[in-house]
Order: sequence, then C-alpha cells, then structure tokens
Amino acid sequence: MLVNGVDERLKTTLREVAEECYAEIIELEVMPDHVHLLVEVDPQLGIHRLVRRMKGRSSRLLRQEFAWLWSRLPTLWTHSYCVATVGGAPWAILQHYIEHQKNV
Repeated sequence: MLVNGVDERLKTTLREVAEECYAEIIELEVMPDHVHLLVEVDPQLGIHRLVRRMKGRSSRLLRQEFAWLWSRLPTLWTHSYCVATVGGAPWAILQHYIEHQKNV
C-alpha cells in the first residue's frame, strides 16, 4: 500500500478519467512502482489516449494533494506502458490475476 492514501486517490482519479472517456475499469491494483489495469476501451478512443489522460491527470492531482511526492520522485510516471489485448480470455481469470498481484 502506498503512503498516506495516495493509492486510494490514484484509484479514484483513474476511475474518473475512465468514466469520462467511456472506458470501463474491470480490475485495478496499485503496486509500489506500477499499476495493473484491466480496462475495456472503445477502439475509437484508443488505449494510448486513455493512458495519456490517466497519467497526466493523476500526476497533476496527486502532486497537488501530496506535496511530498515532488521531493521523493523526479517524475510520477515514465513515458512507457505495457498493453496486452485479451480478446476472448475469461474475465474471471484476468481479474483473479490482477487482484492477487500484491500477494506475489
């Protein structure tokens, strides 16, 4: 768990952005140095736009609300991200995988 409620604020922010972009977050887990997301995105929007909006807004809001992030991290996000398509895969298996990442 991240310090002082940052993880909960991050989850809230990511859900808000997804809702505004008509994307559905199916599963979300915040790790100490990355985030696992299972998200359904309209192909017209594109995953790259959703990720850019999520990273941009969360970086701005978290640094405004948690000033200590400025001194502890040079940047909140890197420019990179990993995307894998899961068409046809059972949602339950993917959700289970993401839910249990903290126990690995």
